[in-house]
Amino acid sequence: MLKQKVMEVFKKIVDLQNALFEARKAGKKIGLVPTMGALHEGHASLVRRSVKDNGITVVSVFVNPTQFNDKNDLKNYPRNLEADCRLLEKCGADYVLAPEVEEMYPTPDTRHFEYPPVSTVMEGAHRPGHFNGVCQVVSRLFYIVRPDRAYFGEKDWQQIAVIKAMVRHLQLPVQIVECPIVRDDDGLARSSRNTLLAPNERAIAPQIYKVLKESVDYAKKHSLKDTHKFVVDSINAVDGLDVEYFSIVDGDTLQDIDEWDDSSYVVGCITVYCGKTPIRLIDHIKYKS
Repeated sequence: MLKQKVMEVFKKIVDLQNALFEARKAGKKIGLVPTMGALHEGHASLVRRSVKDNGITVVSVFVNPTQFNDKNDLKNYPRNLEADCRLLEKCGADYVLAPEVEEMYPTPDTRHFEYPPVSTVMEGAHRPGHFNGVCQVVSRLFYIVRPDRAYFGEKDWQQIAVIKAMVRHLQLPVQIVECPIVRDDDGLARSSRNTLLAPNERAIAPQIYKVLKESVDYAKKHSLKDTHKFVVDSINAVDGLDVEYFSIVDGDTLQDIDEWDDSSYVVGCITVYCGKTPIRLIDHIKYKS
C-alpha cells in the first residue's frame, strides 16, 4: 500500500525555497496557487488543477495588507489557517507558504505598478492602490516560488488581466492559468467574503447572478444602454442590494463600450454591496466571446 504524502507548511520563505530546490533538481514542474486563505471549493478547484498539471503544488495563504484600501476590510477578512490546511491536504497540495507580514515584507514595498487601461478602470477606480498591492504580493510570490504555472480563478476577472500585464512587463517565465468560476447551486460565485454574510444576506446575494443571466437574453433585443439600466435597476430593486458599479466593456481592453457592435468580446462586470455591514461582492457575465 502506497504511503500518502504529507503536506508541509512553511512559515519561513527560505525553508520553502530549500524544498523547492530539491524538487527542481528532480526535474519537477512547480505550480503556484496564490490565496488569502478562507479557502472554499473555488480555491480547491485551482489546487486540484495544479496537482494535475505539475509535479509540485505550492499554495500561499497570506492576507496581503498592501492590497486593502479599507483598514476595516483588512481587519475583518476571514482567517482560518487550520481549516485551510485540512482542505489543501485533501486536494493534494505539497507545500503551503503561510508567512507573517514581517516575513513577506521585511522592509516596506515601495514598488509602484500601474498598467492602464486594465488597472485603472472598475476595481482600479473604486479601490485606489488595490491592484498595486496585488502586483506587489504576486510578483514577490513569483520571485520566491519561481513557478512554471500560476493558477487564478476567473471570478477575479480583472485581476487576471492586471497580473498578465505585470508578467509581460517584468518578463517573468510563468504561465498564467485561468480557471472557471465555481458557483453554489443557487448561482452565487464562491468567495471568501461569502462567509461574512448573515443568513438573510446570503439568501438575497444569488439575485446578482440571476439578474446577470437574465440580462443575456434581454440584451438580444435591447440596446447596451437599456441592458445596463435593466441590470442596475433590477438588482437595486432587491432590498439589501446596492450596485456600486456595472460596466459593460471590451473583454480585452476593459474599456467601456457604447454599442454591442463595438466589440466581438463583451463582458459585464459588476460590484454589489450586500446587507447592512455591507459585504462587497463581485461577479461578471459574458455577452459576446
